[in-house]
Amino acid sequence: MGQLTRRIQVEYFAYLRERRGLSSESLVTPATTAAGLFEELSARHGFRVERERVRVAVNDALVPWERPLAEGDRVVFLTPFGGG
Repeated sequence: MGQLTRRIQVEYFAYLRERRGLSSESLVTPATTAAGLFEELSARHGFRVERERVRVAVNDALVPWERPLAEGDRVVFLTPFGGG
């Protein structure tokens, strides 16, 4: 049976950084995918952005939401940027 939790480095930008009040954090999570991690963090921190409007990168590469997470991964959630 696999590892029950993993330590992940999360970086926040734009709206998510404002909402969380941090630009990054290291956390232990039971989430097995990027989607699961986003759902966990949205519930914990009250993120009010639909997942469909967010892109996810793991270890500096854009990935699908169902990408499995591993110990030590660096996850970045990219929300739409405003301005012009």
